[in-house]
Amino acid sequence: MHRLDEETLRLEKAIVQYALGRIALQPPPLDGPKSEAELAAMYGANVTEDGIGGEEALRRFVEGYAPATLSSDHPRFLAFVPVAPTKASVLFDMVVSASCISGTSWLEAAGAVHCENEALRWLADLAGLPSSAGGTFVSGGSLANLSGLHAARQRLKERRDFQRPDRWRVLSSHEAHSSIASAASLMDLEVIYVPTGEDQKLTGENLASVWSELTEEVRTSVVAVVATAGTTNAGLVDDLRSVSAFTQENDLWLHVDGAYGGAALASKERWRFDGIEYADSLVIDPHKWLFAPFDAAAILYREPKYAKHALTQEAAYLDDINKAEEWNPSSYGYHLSRRVRGLPFWFSLATNGTRRYQEGIQASIDLSRSTVTEIEQRDYLEMVMEPELSVVLFRRLGWDAHLYDRWSTQALHDGVGFVLPTEHRGEKVLRFCFVNPLTTLDDVRAILDSLAWEPRG
Repeated sequence: MHRLDEETLRLEKAIVQYALGRIALQPPPLDGPKSEAELAAMYGANVTEDGIGGEEALRRFVEGYAPATLSSDHPRFLAFVPVAPTKASVLFDMVVSASCISGTSWLEAAGAVHCENEALRWLADLAGLPSSAGGTFVSGGSLANLSGLHAARQRLKERRDFQRPDRWRVLSSHEAHSSIASAASLMDLEVIYVPTGEDQKLTGENLASVWSELTEEVRTSVVAVVATAGTTNAGLVDDLRSVSAFTQENDLWLHVDGAYGGAALASKERWRFDGIEYADSLVIDPHKWLFAPFDAAAILYREPKYAKHALTQEAAYLDDINKAEEWNPSSYGYHLSRRVRGLPFWFSLATNGTRRYQEGIQASIDLSRSTVTEIEQRDYLEMVMEPELSVVLFRRLGWDAHLYDRWSTQALHDGVGFVLPTEHRGEKVLRFCFVNPLTTLDDVRAILDSLAWEPRG
């Protein structure tokens, strides 16, 4: 082994100290963005012919660029879907990076893949999928949805003896995540949108109504029905029981996007997901509500063979991998080279135990219920709907879109919190998304109190 020079040892120590200090920091800094001009003016060029040295590069990042970057794990980061990785998962993420593991195949990463599969099995058991179910971890819900729909189309191709229709199609509601439309575009699938009722949920009745209007030719081209287990905007769970009954009756592939909400399978709200056990493909993102660092999304298949048929890449240099009977993660997602991104999640599960996961997830759901009470106690606020999981939608009475935006910008600037408005049925409203067990009711109260703000000018 080569002896590290003094400069490298100093850099190594500085990086480790910074990383461990950041992990220990509670709460982490919220921070906020700067303009491109401000960032460019800080130091000038960083990438130069001779280099600026590791210690200087680290200093610039820590002192200049990191404070211009939001910390998604801050307890008052309530926009989008935040992240709240455990210390165990973040520390082990460093081990994964240092280990230089290629998670492409069993041949290269047998031990790591075994551990990832153990974590996948826990998710499959939560959903009630059969023992034959399996999958892999990809970078996010978008790639997981693409992989699941690709497998669905493969099954239909095989059933049609590879005779193509005029167009492949998928049934979905408008409440599905934007990545469904994106995946459909990439695959040249036509999305047949199914209207929903006042509750904005996809149901078997909705599907049957649309189905009855389709010709037989169109029906035989439908590769999947897409249901959502926790919509991103409002945290709603489709009526999976009736949707699954419809897909079984019509022998259709059921793809369930539970990227955000699937974690609640481990909570007291499990009953909302009845029917998910019939999913043919299921997406759950550990980096959303299962306390893993970015980036990790699980894609699970009831019958993994269809994914393997659709997604296995063929080449002479892959023959030894593909002819093996062991589990190759590259065959179950749209990827080849891959980081073993499921390992930090596995390590945290193994370290903390599933009971603590259940408690952490339930804490966010309970906080959403307490938040409703706090909102109802303030005469300048009003609920939009009762929360199902951990998303709370509410309005600030008397405000228009401009005032929402002004308040949101000011709240972030003042360190009150990071909350963004969203749109619900054409109306601008506010949205909290709770996934961090360290977010307290006092945090919520501070943000709600700041909404009494009356802008001047």
